Amino acid sequence: MSFSFFRPSRPRTPFELAKALRESLVALDSKTAAEVKALEKALEEVEKNFLAMRQLLCGDGEVEPNADHVSLFTLEICKEDVLSLFVHKLPLLGWDARKDLVHCWCILLRQMVDSSHCCLDYLESHSELLDFLVVCYDNKDIALNCGNMLRECIKYPTLARYVLESPSFELFFKFVELSNFDIASDAFMTFKDLLTKHENEVSEFLTVHYDQFFELYEKLLTSQNYVTRRQSLKLLSEFLFETPNSNIMKSFILDGRYLEVMITLLKDPSKNIQTSAFHIFKVFVANPNKSSEIISVLAENHEILLNLLLNLPPSKGGEDEQFEEEKDLVIKEIKRVSYLPHIIR
Repeated sequence: MSFSFFRPSRPRTPFELAKALRESLVALDSKTAAEVKALEKALEEVEKNFLAMRQLLCGDGEVEPNADHVSLFTLEICKEDVLSLFVHKLPLLGWDARKDLVHCWCILLRQMVDSSHCCLDYLESHSELLDFLVVCYDNKDIALNCGNMLRECIKYPTLARYVLESPSFELFFKFVELSNFDIASDAFMTFKDLLTKHENEVSEFLTVHYDQFFELYEKLLTSQNYVTRRQSLKLLSEFLFETPNSNIMKSFILDGRYLEVMITLLKDPSKNIQTSAFHIFKVFVANPNKSSEIISVLAENHEILLNLLLNLPPSKGGEDEQFEEEKDLVIKEIKRVSYLPHIIR
């Protein structure tokens, strides 16, 4: 008599698990989604496979993951286009399945097989998946999951460059001002990573798209939303003054339009915004090669500016002495400029 049915089922091989994942995700088609019972059954199968995937990649708490199995599985999900299904089927998944997927996604992208990031190679060849993740900020149910997955992707320069150059990048200027605070904050986190993680890629992007980018960015700096104004002003300081962006900064501080934006921010009711704006404003003033436009704006507004600067609150963090010295130098320079022959813009 056989008692084989008492034995635990054999663990699936990496090939079998990849195939099972593909089949269960494909089963989540539009027809299935319209049939409640069929959808529930299909989702159960997906969740079971996701749990098996997590155990394969992370171990089960007692046994460490098998490195060879992880490598084979990583290769197989790329070969079977499972990565693409992970992204496209995300809106149909339940909360637990999405959580497991995000965790596994981050692990998979870091895997190196034969000195190559095969998931990175796959995404470089299927870059439309990145656009899909960006657009999903408009779906409140999966926005945060997609944000985590997208930030993992843009840790790699080639993928970050793609997102910067994609038309979908402009959507971030909308997403960072969404009414849902959590989603808007997550979108800003991704937006910040895109503009700060890879200096050379950002510099190349800003050089080519200078006018278009700063026209959109000006709207963030002048937003009615306090959080948007403060975050975008702080971020501007972070990427504008990076060494690879020196030419971008030089162009920026020669433009009277952006000087006037900084003057507006110096008038902001928030003391924090006033102080942050000063640290960019002072670069316009301290520039020894001011454009005639900058000189004209400073001269025409010198009385207002002197009053604003005299009432500017001290900087926080024990830098009061340096702040006051900088403020005195800026005041002296504005006074000097105001005595110059009037320049008509």
